[in-house]
Amino acid sequence: MKFADLHLHTFFSDGTYSPQVLVKEARGAGLSVIAVTDHDTVEAVKPAIASGAESGIEVIPGIELSCDYSGSEIHILGYFVDCDNKELLDKLYDLKKNRIARIHKIVSKLNDMGLALNAQSVFDFAKYGTVGRLHVARALLKGKFISTLQEAFQKFIGDKSPAYVCGFKLNPSEAISLIKKAGGLPVLAHPHTMGNDDLIFEFKKLGLMGLEVYYPEHSQAMINFYLNIAKEQDLLVTGGSDCHGQAKSEAKIGSVMLAYEFVEKLKLAKQGL
Repeated sequence: MKFADLHLHTFFSDGTYSPQVLVKEARGAGLSVIAVTDHDTVEAVKPAIASGAESGIEVIPGIELSCDYSGSEIHILGYFVDCDNKELLDKLYDLKKNRIARIHKIVSKLNDMGLALNAQSVFDFAKYGTVGRLHVARALLKGKFISTLQEAFQKFIGDKSPAYVCGFKLNPSEAISLIKKAGGLPVLAHPHTMGNDDLIFEFKKLGLMGLEVYYPEHSQAMINFYLNIAKEQDLLVTGGSDCHGQAKSEAKIGSVMLAYEFVEKLKLAKQGL
């Protein structure tokens, strides 16, 4: 049987693997198909596809767009996006600048709380990738302000924590539209993190086409619940590990092994666009 992991990050966003290492790890995990879904960038897709062609791993071009919805952070995955789409690339350039501004705001809040973190230490972790909260957590850990990455989110930069800043420029409607204009399939990532499952129905009205059902933090009861919603709402089903390499060592590539039949259904949906 063939298996897929459709939620993976590289060092072009907040993962630690290069596209080439990601493909190598996928092969070692017994996967046949992966999707590169970096945050607000598609820079890793082409090198991953090239590496996959050499090692027999099918690579689906993807992205994970971060959205602001009433002050909450929503993530929309896009599958089979055209990585040369001008409208997409122009928007990603704007989002990259917005992310940089967001880091300065987060660091300012941390400074006000007495944590003498320097913004440059965060950007040093991001290097040329899109910068995000995981980079802040890694900088806090290196500066010995915390003892674990999880502590950073629990105490300081989690969604309900005092140094959290949302402020993304996209809302879910815009993200869904952008993905579709780039020829992709918009899928709601890790729905359990929203804390409001009614939003699934609202986003479906906006053009959402799928739901990430299989996810490391989803219990079997959650999986059954979201499978039922997907069936009732005629939504595609996806799944993935959300692997960030060594940055989130508990989320390992291949920890979610999605049956290939779900990839085939994605491909059929892509043909129908």
